[in-house]
Amino acid sequence: MTNPLLQWPHTSSFFDDAIPFEQITPEHFLEALEPAYLEAIQNINIISNLADSPTFENTIFALETASEHFEYVTGTYFNLFSAEASEELQALAQKISPKSAELSSFVLLNDKLFSRVKKLWDTKDQLKLFGADAKLLEKTYLNFTRNGALLNEADKVTLKKIDQELAVLSPQFSENVLKATNQFFMHLTEPSEVEGLPEFALQAAQEEAKKRGYQQGWVFTLHMPSYLPFIQYAHNRTLREKIWRAQASKAFNQEGIDNQPVILKSVQLRAQRAQLLGYPTHAHFILEERMAKTPEQVYTFLNTIYEAAEIAAKNDFKEVQNYAKQLGLDDELKPWDFTYYSEKLKQNKFNYNEEDLRPYFQLENVIQGVFDHAHKLYELNFKERTDIPKYHEDVKTYEVTDSQTGQYIALFYADFFPRNTKKSGAWMTAFRDQGYHKGSIKRPHVSIVCNFTKPTQDKPSLLSYDEVQTLFHEFGHALHGMLSKISYRSISGTNVFWDFVELPSQIMENWVAHKEGLNVFAKHYLTNNPLPNELIDKMKASQNFLAGYNNMRQLNFSYLDMAWHNLTSTESINSVSDFEKNTTQKTRLFAFDPTTNSSCSFSHIFAGGYSAGYYSYKWAEVLDADAFEYFLENGIFNPMVAKKFKENILTQGALEHPEILYKKFRGRSPDPKALLRRDGLIPK
Repeated sequence: MTNPLLQWPHTSSFFDDAIPFEQITPEHFLEALEPAYLEAIQNINIISNLADSPTFENTIFALETASEHFEYVTGTYFNLFSAEASEELQALAQKISPKSAELSSFVLLNDKLFSRVKKLWDTKDQLKLFGADAKLLEKTYLNFTRNGALLNEADKVTLKKIDQELAVLSPQFSENVLKATNQFFMHLTEPSEVEGLPEFALQAAQEEAKKRGYQQGWVFTLHMPSYLPFIQYAHNRTLREKIWRAQASKAFNQEGIDNQPVILKSVQLRAQRAQLLGYPTHAHFILEERMAKTPEQVYTFLNTIYEAAEIAAKNDFKEVQNYAKQLGLDDELKPWDFTYYSEKLKQNKFNYNEEDLRPYFQLENVIQGVFDHAHKLYELNFKERTDIPKYHEDVKTYEVTDSQTGQYIALFYADFFPRNTKKSGAWMTAFRDQGYHKGSIKRPHVSIVCNFTKPTQDKPSLLSYDEVQTLFHEFGHALHGMLSKISYRSISGTNVFWDFVELPSQIMENWVAHKEGLNVFAKHYLTNNPLPNELIDKMKASQNFLAGYNNMRQLNFSYLDMAWHNLTSTESINSVSDFEKNTTQKTRLFAFDPTTNSSCSFSHIFAGGYSAGYYSYKWAEVLDADAFEYFLENGIFNPMVAKKFKENILTQGALEHPEILYKKFRGRSPDPKALLRRDGLIPK
């Protein structure tokens, strides 16, 4: 069979050159890898050895497009590695990751190539480049200097070796977490073991049991749609503890999939790499290209939130603890109790149960809801297509067009349900970024991947409110990718500073916290009746419930991330567990449990690109709280504000510094107190 990954530049005859997933097998990736790699090497050598003086076109632009085929092969692979990875596909990471690192080193440590780039950078004032051309030159030059171009030959060899090792560790971490997630399950057969659980959770657990070959009972797993209802509603405290401990100790001291050595080696190599490049720590290296420019600024930012949230968090904890005692808990409140009793407290305080919302959030309606929001705000239409190849039957595909002109905007993939071949969580990715591709500017192919509540035999997929927020969040990322209008892929769409990339995603969550946004799509799956105003009012009244506690939880992760990546060495670390215990002391509300560990499943920072960047979520919350205040002042579907957000944020990629783009949208810098006001931590 012909390898579709080698049929390039004419990849397929499908709409807009869509990837022919159904024709691709794991073997095809390794078959295509070497020829695509050699083609990239040849292109780079041609640029490096040109006799002509360097120009933007023959050097910077040529480099931007030199490894397109290789990026197509590896980009497709790594997206499948996260979303649809058989064991056979997972095993390929140990060969594909080092090859990617090898190509990167070949480019960035190439003296001839850098000499051409540097000549252009040194004479940039004479070149009179503007807009995307000027930004691409800057990004290219910094990419070289920040990745070893100025090192001596011996240090370049060392850097290349480090990059090769790091390239293997990231997929290994991810693979261990996935295996740990899939290893655990609870098969329960007694009705007393599942008392308190909502009907939807029981139905899903029954179907999971049947799928695993059990004739009766229920199966619960560590996938979020199964885990969260159990920890939130199950009366059986012993079983809550069992599933919580499994979740809290994934890939920690588990034979064959223990991530502790992966963490220590990753952190050590990152620190060595940063120091080789002239930075004190990995955090200093990363933050040089962030809105928060230094570790000191990150800590100042986190400490400001901590000071506002500390008392509130302790009060939240104490309130749940006292309520648990009122309900008969005669033991110390434990982590496996908190979600359970806090849910009961919320129901008592606000006469409100989030499960009352679920019948109004049928997945199909919520999907149409995000599309309708995109139409109202940004003049987009979404049309489902059945002729686009998929990598799994659950995936849905859509053609996106401008509702005013009919112009084609993007191809959109959506993958909603958990499976054993998909990592946990939710994310947005691109199979093709917007920009130059195969000789002309092409529109993007964007995907969102989630792990939502699956439909059962009796009911469609009915989402929790958190899942609705997640869908809007990832769709915000997708809009950032789809609406890009920048010429070059490396600076288009979501290829921006990571403490800015969360603004388009997090601002979208705001619409589902307001009646006007909910009324667009929230209707009962049986009666079609809209979400009652009474329920919306209760939801809004409970919006800041546990705001202090939730802020402290996010701060805990942010401080932990910074602690790992502000190290100069791991030599003084006795154990991953002790390090985590010491660095999270001030943000912990429960006693430290040495049998559990967050770091070992902290995929964001050890397998997801957020190293020294987890603070970005809180940073972007400040931006989104301030930005949404602008919408609130003018109407949440105000076309003028939406147009300014679209034209200054969503379409601009990395064309200008985020601070400049934000000021163009808002007319001023963000108000740092906007988040604290929204969370009720300071007066409005």
